[in-house]
Amino acid sequence: MQHSCRAGDVTFIQVWFGRLFIHLLCRIPSWLQGTLLRNGPGMHTVGETRYNHWFDGLALLHSFTIRDGEVYYRSKYLRSDTYNANTKANRIVVSEFGTMAHPDPCKNMFSKAFSYLSHTIPDFTDNCLINIMKCGEDFYATTETNYIRKINPQTLETLEKVDYRNYVAVNLATSHPHYDAAGNVLNMGTSIMDKGKTKYVIFKIPATVPEDAKGKNPLKHTEVFGSITSRSLLSPSYYHSFGVTENYIVFLEQPFKLDVLKMSTAYIRGVNWASCLAFHREDQTYIHIIDQRTGKPVPTQFYTDPVVVFHHVNAYEEDGCLVFDVIAYEDGSLYQLFHLANLNQDFEENSRLTSVPTLRRFAVPLDVDKNAEVGSNVVKLASTTARALKEKDDRVYCQPELLYEGLELPRINYAHNGKPYRYVFAAEVHWSPIPTKILKYDVLTKSSLKWGQEHCWPAEPLFVPMPGAKDEDDGIILSAIVSTDPQKLPFLLVLDAKSFTELARATIDAEVHLDLHGLFIPDADGDAREQAPSQEQPDRVPDCQVAPRT
Repeated sequence: MQHSCRAGDVTFIQVWFGRLFIHLLCRIPSWLQGTLLRNGPGMHTVGETRYNHWFDGLALLHSFTIRDGEVYYRSKYLRSDTYNANTKANRIVVSEFGTMAHPDPCKNMFSKAFSYLSHTIPDFTDNCLINIMKCGEDFYATTETNYIRKINPQTLETLEKVDYRNYVAVNLATSHPHYDAAGNVLNMGTSIMDKGKTKYVIFKIPATVPEDAKGKNPLKHTEVFGSITSRSLLSPSYYHSFGVTENYIVFLEQPFKLDVLKMSTAYIRGVNWASCLAFHREDQTYIHIIDQRTGKPVPTQFYTDPVVVFHHVNAYEEDGCLVFDVIAYEDGSLYQLFHLANLNQDFEENSRLTSVPTLRRFAVPLDVDKNAEVGSNVVKLASTTARALKEKDDRVYCQPELLYEGLELPRINYAHNGKPYRYVFAAEVHWSPIPTKILKYDVLTKSSLKWGQEHCWPAEPLFVPMPGAKDEDDGIILSAIVSTDPQKLPFLLVLDAKSFTELARATIDAEVHLDLHGLFIPDADGDAREQAPSQEQPDRVPDCQVAPRT
C-alpha cells in the first residue's frame, strides 16, 4: 500500500515493503531526487562467536531513495568473502583488526599449522564497512585494507572483489578518497617494506578512460604520482584521511603507529592486530606537503605536537600559505571505547574520552624565508591566529588555532573542497564518543547552529547542494537518526542547511544501525529513477531482521 504526497504538502505517508513502513512528514524540496548510500558495521555475532570491537562488524549497506517527495528504504549485508566464509561456518573464521579468528578446535594439526603460517603475512579482510567510493561510473564499498567491493547502488547487490595491489603497491588504503574537478579519484595507501622501504603512496584513478586505451576499467589506469618514505621502516603511521588543495596534498605522519613485527606475530601470540597500534606521546606529528604538479614534497620540515587525526575537514591555499583544518585528539582513546565489552546500556554515561575532538586550523608557509629569525612567526595571515615558528636547522613548528571543541564526522559542501570555505557540518560529541546533535559551524564568524532531540543519535550529516545554489549553504542536510528509546523508531532527517530547521523525517519501522560514512547519488548519476525499490524485494526485510542491535 502506498500513499503519496507532493513536495511542500504536509501530510503522512506510509510505504509498505514487506514488513517495512516508512512514515514521512513531507516537506521535501522537489529538486531533491536521488539516493543516499550509507555503510557501517551491522552484524557483530556469528553463531556463538562475537567480534571484540564495533568497527569489526560485518558491513551493512543502507540506501534511502528520495523521489518526488517520497522516501524508499533498503538495507542489505555486503556479501563479502568474509561474510560468506563466516556465515557458512556459522562462526567468525576471518580475522578483523580488533578480532583475531583462531583455528577450529576440530581441525587437524596440519590445518592449524597452515592457519598460523597464513597469518604471519596476513591476507586482510574484504569486509568493506567504512565508506562508499565512486570510481568512474561504478561504486565501491571500502575499508582500510587493500580490498574494495563493487556494489550495485540501486539494489545493494555485492559484485566483484577488487584488490588494489593489482594496480598499485599498497597493503592499506584510506576510505576517504578525494575527487578532483574532473572526477578523478585521489587516494593514499601504505606500502609496507616494498623493495626495502615503507612508503605512503599517493595515487590517482581516472574518471574516464581514453577510447583507444586497452581496458575500459579505470582501475587499470591507476597512476602513482607521489610518495613519502615512512620515518620508520617497521612502524608506519596509521591515518584515516588526508587533505587536498588545488595544487597540494596534505598528509599527517602522526605518532599513532602500527608495529609491523608485532602484527606478524599477533596470531601466534593470541592477540589481535589492534593491540599492535599504539600512540607514542613522546613523538611529534610531521606535516608533509606534496606538490601535485611534481609529486615532490615541500623541502621544509614542518611538525606539530603529538595528535591523533581521523578526519581532515578541508584545506586551501591563501597568500603563499596552505591552510588546513582537522579534527584532532590528544591521544588514541577513541578506538578503545568502541570495544563491544564497553558497549552496554550504560555506555553513554560511563564511557569517557580522555581527549575531546577539537577542530584545529593549521597554516603552513609554502616558501619559508631563509633569512627569518629563529623563533619568528613565518605565517602572516589575517584570517587565522595559527602560527608557524621557525626553528634551527630550518625546521618549522606549527601551532594551530583552536576553532571548536566537541565535533566529529565532518562534512562540507564538496564544491568548496580544496578551496576557501565557510561551513562545517558535523556530529557534536564531547566527552562521550556518541554523537548527540548535528552541528553547523561557521569558521568565519565562529558561530554555530544545532539540531538535536532527546534519545537521538545522529549519523554523519551529509550536505546536498541545491541546483543553481548561490551561497555555500544553499542545500539540504541528510542524516540517519538512531533512537536509543525502544519506543521510538529510527528515521531519516532532512534539514534546511541554511537555517538548520527540520523539513521532513522519514520514519523506518525496522532496525537501523548507527553507520559510518556514505555519499549521495543524484538521479542523473545513479539512474535511480528506473530502479526504485518496490514491494518485490524479498531479501531486504530479512536483512533488517537479522541485523542485531549492539
